[in-house]
Amino acid sequence: MTPQFIAEVSSNHHQDLTRCFRFIDEAAQIGCDGVKFQLFKVEELFSPEVFIAKPETAKRKQWELPVHFLPDLAARCREKGIQFSATPFYLKAVEELYPHVDFYKIASYELLWDDLLKACAQTGKPVVLSTGMADMDEINHAVAVIVSALPAADALQTTDRQHLTLLHCISGYPAPPEECNLSAIQTLREKFMPVIGDPSAGSSEIRIGWSDHSVNPGVIHRAVHRWGAEMIEFHLDLEGKGEEFNTGHCWLPEEIKKVIDTVKSGFRADGSGIKVPAPSEQPDRDWRADPVDGLRPLRAKRASLKTGDK
Repeated sequence: MTPQFIAEVSSNHHQDLTRCFRFIDEAAQIGCDGVKFQLFKVEELFSPEVFIAKPETAKRKQWELPVHFLPDLAARCREKGIQFSATPFYLKAVEELYPHVDFYKIASYELLWDDLLKACAQTGKPVVLSTGMADMDEINHAVAVIVSALPAADALQTTDRQHLTLLHCISGYPAPPEECNLSAIQTLREKFMPVIGDPSAGSSEIRIGWSDHSVNPGVIHRAVHRWGAEMIEFHLDLEGKGEEFNTGHCWLPEEIKKVIDTVKSGFRADGSGIKVPAPSEQPDRDWRADPVDGLRPLRAKRASLKTGDK
């Protein structure tokens, strides 16, 4: 299955709706299946102690996505034929996002927050959960919380039964390739791929993917073609002027487009598996060595050459 590519805008939007539209347009143009923003309020993101110890944290107020942008962002995504998602970082954000998002994304930093996990799951919309920094006990608990909070199968807001996606993630910014531990994708798959409940009743399957902070084409190719990642999330910036670009974990459009193109073209190369000559091979079939004398082309073709046929 060709993986979904989700572009993460994070805090690179500058609170500028036109710039947000550019992210959506660019994501669609480079072949993404969806684009994701973040909905947070700085005063509800950090405890008071943080603002005292690190007063510069308050400047992140300028990174907040205005809530009134949401309807326009969702509409732009629909216009461009891609999915719209956002990460809620406070409980009311789940409600604010509900009319607009195609799925919820829960960040690695919020994996331990049961109330947020439940709130997202209870909406019935698909949930994507990043697992950066987490151990298996913590992931087991988070999955159990989400699964227990899912509404009845007939109320799920999804048609493909793939309601929950777990993203293996290394929350290093950037993440060194030697720390990416991509084989953990298989560990998660073996643990969580069994269907939740009865598939005949429309239950959900858990997909496994990779949330990239490496900005390394080889890592993404390996995640997909060796470890079967079904979703690739990556951080996108437009031109290197986003708030998070200098941290080193954001892709530029022309860089990630090459990766998306080659990954998707690789899947188009799988074919049917039936061993027959391909259309592009047909003109050369008659130019093979003849079994009688070993000379090219076949004798029937030689005869046609004598009459002027090419």
